[in-house]
Amino acid sequence: MDINMTFIGELVFYSMFIVGGLSYYLGKRKTSSPKIATFIGVLLCLTPPLNIVYLIVLMLKNNEVNNVDIDATL
Repeated sequence: MDINMTFIGELVFYSMFIVGGLSYYLGKRKTSSPKIATFIGVLLCLTPPLNIVYLIVLMLKNNEVNNVDIDATL
């Protein structure tokens, strides 16, 4: 089977948007710095198996508890 390099480049390009959006969404809930989580997710798109592993690790991480949420419930 012949795989064109253009196809691989498009796969990496489109996965940057998808994984970047998912990383930001999960980064807002799971970390204190969602921009860094998004940046790491987008960089890992250059090697497609690593970006899937990164998203799985973010999903399995516990939610970040904000002090604002605790004060609002008291």
